[in-house]
Amino acid sequence: MIKETLSAARDLGRLHEIASVLIRWGFGDMVRRLGMRSVLERAGKALHLSEDGVLSDLEPPERVLRVLQELGPTFVKLGQVLSTRIDLFPPDWIEAFERLQDDVASLPYEQIAADIRQALGDEPDNLFAKFEKQAFAAASIAQVHKAVLMDGSEVVLKVRRPHIAEQIEKDLRLLARLAEIAENNIEELKRYNPSEIVRQFNQSLHRELDLQTECHYAERIAKNLNDEHIVIPKVYWQWTSESLNAQAFIHGIRGRDLDRLNPPRYDKKIIALRGANAVLSMIIDDGFFHADPHLGNLLILPHNKIAFIDFGMVGRLSDERRDEITDLLYALVKKKPRGVMKILLVWNEQATADETRLLDEIDQFLDRYHGLSLKQLDFASLLRDLVRIIRENELVLPPDLALLFKTFIALEGVGRKLDPEFNIVEVATPFLSRAIQKRYRPDALLRRGASEMVDMANDFAELPREAKELLKALRRGGLQVNIDMTRLDHFGHQIDRAASRLTLGIVIAALIIGTAIVTATTPETTILGLPAWGMVGFIAAILGGFALLISIWRGGRD
Repeated sequence: MIKETLSAARDLGRLHEIASVLIRWGFGDMVRRLGMRSVLERAGKALHLSEDGVLSDLEPPERVLRVLQELGPTFVKLGQVLSTRIDLFPPDWIEAFERLQDDVASLPYEQIAADIRQALGDEPDNLFAKFEKQAFAAASIAQVHKAVLMDGSEVVLKVRRPHIAEQIEKDLRLLARLAEIAENNIEELKRYNPSEIVRQFNQSLHRELDLQTECHYAERIAKNLNDEHIVIPKVYWQWTSESLNAQAFIHGIRGRDLDRLNPPRYDKKIIALRGANAVLSMIIDDGFFHADPHLGNLLILPHNKIAFIDFGMVGRLSDERRDEITDLLYALVKKKPRGVMKILLVWNEQATADETRLLDEIDQFLDRYHGLSLKQLDFASLLRDLVRIIRENELVLPPDLALLFKTFIALEGVGRKLDPEFNIVEVATPFLSRAIQKRYRPDALLRRGASEMVDMANDFAELPREAKELLKALRRGGLQVNIDMTRLDHFGHQIDRAASRLTLGIVIAALIIGTAIVTATTPETTILGLPAWGMVGFIAAILGGFALLISIWRGGRD
């Protein structure tokens, strides 16, 4: 099945590498169930399914972590995306995915010089007063070099690694096909919807490969915030392209170096409050937010200012989604179980959840937080408990919301590290109040009502035309009903394979009968004392029989 969809023979080498790594870390059964072993063996690439006994000491999340690390940039990024799916994976899996580090050794300048020169259109030494050939930082997709402009301004040049786009494209092709097969053949993976995860991952990774997109995101957030306490690096568009971007270098204390934030020059309480206000404003007011606000992406500047860097991962929320989030947070803070359940079911229209059980679990969950003041409420724990209920009831969060929940939890964690008394609910309450007031203001209600009326009028206006088209289709006998049947393609392949084997069996039987007849009627020509034509026919029949047995044996392993 995989072989039929490979775009080129070169993918077989990467497929062999993926299969070998999976086997080495104890996932040989998955390799077999995905059909990877049979495909590779048909292509002449042998696989050894013996799995090391030492792996029995490692838990599955740890083994998956090792697999992703060993398979390189695409799979490291996949793990980082999966770390946002707190609705699908339990905490031990999320913790393993979060440990995936994107820090890698930088490439020597000689290996990346041609790409820098091509992106800039000239030698760096001709464009900058100073250019550092030793990379300042490096990740799996790009590495960063410092430079100084002719006017003395310091900048960082982020350049994409050579050939990384081609490698990622190859991996994405394989991941898409493997996800499709896994979804159709491995029952326990179906609820994770691997095809949809890979589709979203594909979009996310392509955006990250385009380095000028990151700069567009940075400028959009800077424009929306317009906050004197928040710094977003300036973009130098004359040197920014798909494979390289140039941004202002910001001097500050890394968020991870909290021990350096000593009073009176720095006030951690103010820093935590300003950072939370900025992220909440992005989410609730603008619907476009930095989705990875961990300490490594923050710089602390004098006067308690904060600089956000690395806008490779952002989240988007539509107006409708922001209204749903507002309703959910309001229901959580006010402890209204039916309000919480209503929103969860809106996000899972196709789910067949037991509503009585779900409501009871939400009621018990909220009761655990009953009577707590805002200062006592641990919002991150509250969200984790809610996500556990979602996961155990086989509900899922839409991808944009999974990213949002993860951002809330990260924001709470960063705030607590800066200020042990930090409480995100206290900070978020004014934002929620403003959002609710804005939503239910008379002018807002009138606008929404007018918009709904226009949409309804348009729908009514379209009804006669659509009814006419339906009648035409009925008269022509051209009415079609599309039914999506899971695994129908796979079933068709099985029928086709069975028919081929049956045909081969009939041909072998006919060959044996025909040979026997020929042997009886033409005994003159012999080989080793046996009729020549009989020998040829029986040898052909034996070979055909062996081919049929091998086909059946391999089919049982796919």
